[in-house]
Amino acid sequence: MVNCVILAGSSEKKLRDKHDKAFININTMPMIYYVVNALKSSNVIDKIAIVGNFNNVNEIDTDIDYIIEDKGSMFENALAGIKCFKDDERVLISTCDIPLLTGEAVRDFIEKSLASKADICYPVVKKETCEARFPDAKRTYAKLKEGLFTGGNLILINPKVLDRCIDKAKLMIERRKNPIKMGRVLGLIVLIKMLIGNLSIENAEKRVAKLLKLTPKAIISDYPEIGNDVDKPEDLEMVEKYLIEYIGNQH
Repeated sequence: MVNCVILAGSSEKKLRDKHDKAFININTMPMIYYVVNALKSSNVIDKIAIVGNFNNVNEIDTDIDYIIEDKGSMFENALAGIKCFKDDERVLISTCDIPLLTGEAVRDFIEKSLASKADICYPVVKKETCEARFPDAKRTYAKLKEGLFTGGNLILINPKVLDRCIDKAKLMIERRKNPIKMGRVLGLIVLIKMLIGNLSIENAEKRVAKLLKLTPKAIISDYPEIGNDVDKPEDLEMVEKYLIEYIGNQH
């Protein structure tokens, strides 16, 4: 069992006239509810801390162990949440905007990550896997030697390595959605290899290891739900459609 931090701070973009994506209603429930429900149903998550703006904790409609006020940026929020579990061997970090997440996807990622024994694990999903499950989802893909991949919205991290990599880690979190900007953080050679599709996952891991002085691992996930975050109105429409289908299939 691992403990989890959910990042639910304000966004620069408004969706349905709200900066706080966590509390946008999707099929009558706040978005963050679906994420919490998936984490709890995975049977591999113990305590949950949420970092964000909360006028009323009851909006979440579920038991949460720690509520932490928004610190102003995703990185500062992650640090504040991890402090709750600073003595843990590993802590899961999740965003609040992946309502299609399932307990099975969480469990699969946690089990593979723990088995790798890496300091930081990040899920990646092949383009064909994403399109087979969610053909109308619009995702950004990085061209790697093994194929086209998109990143997920979960990270499993060893809190004890944070002090030695805090500045570079902050840059990588800020640029995580832009493969070119991420390539610049990793260095010119990595960027060129990425642009011509000659960068392998192993090469990327080695560069991150050197840069951050830790052991990273890209976890190839068969669960595209991990990567379908909600940033735009069309994303909201898509997840509403799939959640309605999912609920219908349960009856």
